[in-house]
Amino acid sequence: MFMVCFLFVEHKVIIVGLDNAGKTTILYQFLMNEVVHTSPTIGSNVEEIVVKNTHFLMWDIGGQESLRSSWNTYYSNTEFIILVVDSIDRERLAITKEELYRMLAHEDLRKAAVLIFANKQDMKGCMTAAEISKYLTLSSIKDHPWHIQSCCALTGEGLCQGLEWMTSRIGVR
Repeated sequence: MFMVCFLFVEHKVIIVGLDNAGKTTILYQFLMNEVVHTSPTIGSNVEEIVVKNTHFLMWDIGGQESLRSSWNTYYSNTEFIILVVDSIDRERLAITKEELYRMLAHEDLRKAAVLIFANKQDMKGCMTAAEISKYLTLSSIKDHPWHIQSCCALTGEGLCQGLEWMTSRIGVR
């Protein structure tokens, strides 16, 4: 008698961004391909998402100001950061930029790749991914692979392209 063992590697992902950016909506769009009614996340939601036999353990972390200081408790062993940006919220883009660079400076995230979702692209007057990229000075990030992707969490548009970029990064270092 012999046993067959299937081993799979789980890739840890943290989904961060300011409150109301669409993090939880994106997580459940990945999981169920549908929009779920969400309320502000206190703490975190965690789900396993499988894409082409690649297993991602996704941690959706609350983005309210009072919770951001605890984000670093989730950093250990993180391979991917998904930063969700509300493309309408011009007033708080400076805070998003601050949080992004604070994360990138953290020792536990030194090997993490960064996917930025420019969410709410369906809204009138939203910033484009190019505008957000320029504002966040993404071109200055040389020590982390990064990609910015326009998306709409409500329709799922752009989300698959983001996941494809993540799967293409696995094993690349």
